[in-house]
Amino acid sequence: MRVEVLYVPDCPHHPAAVRLLRDVLLAEGVAAEICQVAVKDAQAAEELRFRGSPTIRINGRDIAEDSHTLDFFGVACRVYPGAKDAGVPPVELMYRAVREARHGEKV
Repeated sequence: MRVEVLYVPDCPHHPAAVRLLRDVLLAEGVAAEICQVAVKDAQAAEELRFRGSPTIRINGRDIAEDSHTLDFFGVACRVYPGAKDAGVPPVELMYRAVREARHGEKV
């Protein structure tokens, strides 16, 4: 399983997102390395189709449902509506994405 966290350097939510993602992977019994990718400029954001910091992708798929409808790519913060901390993806999104990737289908 390929696990990536894309972030803007100095993003205050990046460390919390990585910690939470590690906990989810451990709870699910997944021994995947988390590749952390710093997005430093607008060109890199466009090339990576970066939707804001932090963005979590599992097997190349953004874990947030809204990512498929947005056309914005840039060096910015990301907000996750309904999350306990709006700057950190909800743990439920992480669990769902890990389970879907493991089973190769939507859960």
